[in-house]
Amino acid sequence: MRPLVGVAAGVYGNATGTSRIELGLDYTRALEASGAVPVVLPIQADPADLVQRIAGLVVPGGPDFVPTTPYPAGVEFDAAPPKQLAFDTALIQAALERGTSFLGICWGMQLLARALGGSLHHHLPVDVPSARPHKTASGDLEHGLRVEPGTRLAALLGPDADRVNSRHHQAVADPGPALRISARADDGVVEALERPGAPFCVGVQWHPERMDAPHRRALFGGFVAACRD
Repeated sequence: MRPLVGVAAGVYGNATGTSRIELGLDYTRALEASGAVPVVLPIQADPADLVQRIAGLVVPGGPDFVPTTPYPAGVEFDAAPPKQLAFDTALIQAALERGTSFLGICWGMQLLARALGGSLHHHLPVDVPSARPHKTASGDLEHGLRVEPGTRLAALLGPDADRVNSRHHQAVADPGPALRISARADDGVVEALERPGAPFCVGVQWHPERMDAPHRRALFGGFVAACRD
């Protein structure tokens, strides 16, 4: 039987005050191709009850975390709606408590780190001036990837995973005590995390749903296999 995998949806508003949810189809297509039944999870009252009903959870790319201290003029943040931040955090916490397989992508990885006591770089060009660009207005960039040997990620991706796409200006600074860094960009920026000993708890900073088919199959396929188990 194909496992049911929940995918958190983003929340957006418009000038009329109407809210809507949004989720790129690349996520659900990658999950379906890997053997899962994806279901979209909008904000609702009991995230823990939702997690009880699914075999796996994906928290995908999303908005920005707004720093508490001011940044230079011209640095802009796409602030996460407070309800989305609270809901996605509660989903992750429920998944961690239950041992539900978890895959965090971009915002999802950063939120995992925050939920487990980590911290963020809120704007790489300011916080890490030595970092190369990780985002451009015209689309994805690419950069090298160094995967740590002996990690779950290394077992999933194999030795040929040396480049990934890049579309972020925020990144994990400190993963916290519960997470292990499993990959970095070639400039040292954290690109992947995992929770040792957990059934499947992996976060990646890049967007595997937009990578080539072998990469998608390796990462999403490993995640879905863990959901079946």
